[in-house]
Parts: sequence; structure tokens; C-alpha cells
Amino acid sequence: MSWQLKVLRVFLRQVARRSLARQPDSAGARKWFERGAWLNARGRPWLHFTPDSLAELPALWTAKPAPCAPIILYLHGGGYVMGNPRTHAALANYLKRKTGLEVCLPDYRLAPEHPFPAAFEDARNAWRALLGAGHKPENIVLGGDSAGGGLALALLGHLCATGQPRPACVFAFSPFTDLTLEGPSIVQNARSEILLPISRLERLRDRVLQGADPHDPRISPLYASFIGAPPVLIQVARREILHSDSTRMVQHLRAQGVEVTLQEGGNLPHVWQYFHGWLPEARKSLTEAAAFIRARVGPPPSTES
Repeated sequence: MSWQLKVLRVFLRQVARRSLARQPDSAGARKWFERGAWLNARGRPWLHFTPDSLAELPALWTAKPAPCAPIILYLHGGGYVMGNPRTHAALANYLKRKTGLEVCLPDYRLAPEHPFPAAFEDARNAWRALLGAGHKPENIVLGGDSAGGGLALALLGHLCATGQPRPACVFAFSPFTDLTLEGPSIVQNARSEILLPISRLERLRDRVLQGADPHDPRISPLYASFIGAPPVLIQVARREILHSDSTRMVQHLRAQGVEVTLQEGGNLPHVWQYFHGWLPEARKSLTEAAAFIRARVGPPPSTES
């Protein structure tokens, strides 16, 4: 464990998790996340991104890609109630540096103003818009973190179930895959969780679903069909409350013949990759994710980042 991680663990557990638990509503949580993203990125990297519209859905690109070039469609995390392309711009920039691929960040709708299935519909429409713009599915890498990781897997399940073209591969960082909240790690890791306030988990689910079935595969991809899916990479920390969301997802995918790579971290926070500017562990994991991506869409870039 690096000294940076030791320091960050204390800060996240003693300050960030308690502060997040105190947010009175989604609007407050969004402002909290925006401030945290600014501090984490040490600025506003999204100011240098390129705005776009994917079937009337706002989006940001690290830069518009060359015609027919491989790209990453990245769905941000935030529990379906917070986060946006700006909060994840620094992570997108780092993925671009490590993979050589331009990254597209759609600004999907958030709950509770736009409950399920709004986020899924936006992710699906973003995929369709990219295909409509001439991007070949085999040149699109689909990824996301936390809720965005679950959303990426939900979209993949939809494409498989409906016989549509699939992406080249999918990667997910600590994905939220089961809104029934039946994963055993939610209880087993309640004390070891560093970032997520477990006391707010059921309330978060209720804000997102607003009466919808938590077993619906469009929000809980653990219950989706993945026959014919491309390779999937999942990275998760062993001591986070969503650990079993990942391990059960891996078992489910493998049972359907999907090639899955599971990479587990130790005493790491939820979506530790987000802190790549501070943690050597995050940079290592993102380097491994980049290698997974480049192995599916072409050779590594000629210049070292």
C-alpha cells in the first residue's frame, strides 16, 4: 500500500464518506461531487473538451475522433443521481492518454427528476447515435464506473438480448449491477467500506427506481442475458460494499460463455481509478485496463504517454 493510499483512505473515510452521507438531497450531492471533482482533477480539464450532441443528448469528447478510429463510450458513475461528463473529464483524459483513443462522455439524465429507465434510454440512444454517425460497433469500447459501469453492462445485455451489433469489449470499475441490494458484501463489508455511506443505499435505490422492479436487467444487469457478448473486464476492491456485485456478475457472465477478466484490489476505495492523479495504485489499474482495451481494438499508440 502506497503512502498516498494510506492518506487518502483516512480522508475518504473520515471526511468524504461522512460529508456525502449528510447531503440532504440529490441537488446537494451533485454540488458536493462537482467540488470534489474539481479538487481531484486540480482544475477543470473539461474546458478543453469538445461538446457534441448524440441524438439530442449532450456529450463531451476528449477531442472529436478521426473517421473510423476506435473510440471509448464512457458512462460516468454517481449512483444515477449525480455526476456528469465534467466530473469524469480527468479520468477520460487519462484513459485517452493510456489507450490513444478519444473518449465520449454522454450527459445522461439523472434521478429523481428522471427515474429509471431514463439513464438506460439515454445510454442506448448514445450508442445508436454513434452508429448512426458512422462509428463501427467493433471499433467502440464501452465502459463506465459504479452506476455507469452497471449501465454499460445493462446496455451490453440489451444488445445481446435483441441481437444487435456489440462493442469490441466492455470494462467496468466497481460496477453497480444489482439494485435488489442482495449482494452479501453489502453487509459483510459494511465496516470496511471506505467511501460509500451504506446508510443511504436503500434511499438511493428508491430515488432511482420509484417503484420499478429492481430485477429489471436494464438497471440490474446481473439478471440480463449475455449470450454472444464480447470480452469484459471488471476491476473491483475486495473490501467495498459492491464487491459481490462484481463477483456475481463475473460468475453470471462466465456461465453464459463470456470471456471475463476480473482484477481485484485490496484496501482500495470504491472506483479508486478515479484518483489516478494521486494514487499509484489507480494508475497501475488504468494501465491494465488500457492494455485490455488495446488488445481488442488494435496495437498500442506509438508514443508513450
